[in-house]
Amino acid sequence: MRHPSHSRKRRKRRFAVLAGALLAAVGLAVSVPSLLPAADAAPAAAAAPPALHVEGNKLVDADGANHRLLGVNRSGGEYMCVQGHGIFDGPVDDASVQAIADWKANTVRIPLNEECWLGTDNIEPAYAGANYRSAVEELVQRVLDHGMTPVVEMHWSYGQYTGNSSGCSDVHASCQKPMPDARYAPDFWSSVASTFKGRPEVALDLFNEPYPDRATSNTADAWACWKDGGTCPGIDYEVAGMQDLVDAVRDTGAENLILAGGIAYSNDVSQWLTYKPDDPTGNLAAAWHVYNFNTCASKACWDSQLAPVAAEVPLVAGEIGENDCSHGFIDTVMAWLDEHDASYLGWTWNTWDCSSGPALISDYTGTPTGFGAGLRDHLGALATARPTATTD
Repeated sequence: MRHPSHSRKRRKRRFAVLAGALLAAVGLAVSVPSLLPAADAAPAAAAAPPALHVEGNKLVDADGANHRLLGVNRSGGEYMCVQGHGIFDGPVDDASVQAIADWKANTVRIPLNEECWLGTDNIEPAYAGANYRSAVEELVQRVLDHGMTPVVEMHWSYGQYTGNSSGCSDVHASCQKPMPDARYAPDFWSSVASTFKGRPEVALDLFNEPYPDRATSNTADAWACWKDGGTCPGIDYEVAGMQDLVDAVRDTGAENLILAGGIAYSNDVSQWLTYKPDDPTGNLAAAWHVYNFNTCASKACWDSQLAPVAAEVPLVAGEIGENDCSHGFIDTVMAWLDEHDASYLGWTWNTWDCSSGPALISDYTGTPTGFGAGLRDHLGALATARPTATTD
């Protein structure tokens, strides 16, 4: 989307140990632990999410069971750092991640900022480089610990673009750019892939919402730019294409699932199969975004553009939403995607005003907005009706 204190417990424990020593000294046998308050039972650990791979047009686990990615986006990591406000927007602690899992979500997509991850000198050091990467890794691990698939993606990136539909004139990673940049994006993905290649449960979404088609009126040129990058019409900086980013990931030895969104802010995948990047592992899926204000926002368009893609490769709707604080549109979207055994993630698990932009919750305990109630109820119904992983 374009946008308790523990001192009392320590005193009790110290008193118990001293009391035990005193009683032992006068010849009274005592068990020190018996003087301590009983510990709360540890919650049952969530089952680990699967390491997914592509088999035909399905995502499957190690046993060959079909698995759909169903969940939410957790926005903040793309903008807070570059704006000098922190790393995440709102809590990302254990309780807040559990609240997502309570919706029966099995996936959390985590938008990232290219410059904050790499630690370029325009970012405040407290929110850049090792500090930023450590915070992201901790959130990813928390998502894994709650049995959900983390999807990390490059959302905001370097490169000055002032052409049609420009989000900002800033060269830095302070808005959505039409394409990834050749200067930093391959290094970003080499670093991210190296970080997570030992955790194959983590999926990698290459670039949030490409829109090279807004910089040129020639659709073929836009798709060529999308795949191969280089010097692209209407874009002043050198572009890294999807092939460059797939290569950057695979050159590290990472075999994690990769997602690649189409053009027109990932709303157009009509030529995705024609321009599909080469992936030596074959572990590549198509990503698609849809909102009620997009061009391809009708069943007729989905039948025409999406169905052929979904018949060949796994389709992941990385963002679905509407800006009217209701859920009639996403109800239709989810029904269509269910019919085609595709995946989808709601935008976004943030407490924004859902009447001005898609926001799923009004607080981080998971209270849904009118819009969010549609996703929460649908995920709950799916979990009740059948498991999210099935065998053929």
